[in-house]
Amino acid sequence: MALLFISYLLQLLGFLIIARSLLSWFPDIQGNMLVQILRQVTDPILLPLQRIVPRVGMFDFSPMIAVIVLFFLAELIRSRAG
Repeated sequence: MALLFISYLLQLLGFLIIARSLLSWFPDIQGNMLVQILRQVTDPILLPLQRIVPRVGMFDFSPMIAVIVLFFLAELIRSRAG
């Protein structure tokens, strides 16, 4: 049961990173309180990854890599939990 919870938590974190990436296209709402909370939740995963994965021009691929890894780990944990 605890493994299933962790799996869903990882998946939720992946969706939050997707939401953050989409909201970054709208510079006018970056000061919004909900956007700030979203940044605080996702920064512990994205900031270390951004130091490892270099930007390609103006593109930051670290959110995509984080989502793929989080979804993979969630599925792996879910398959182990039965």
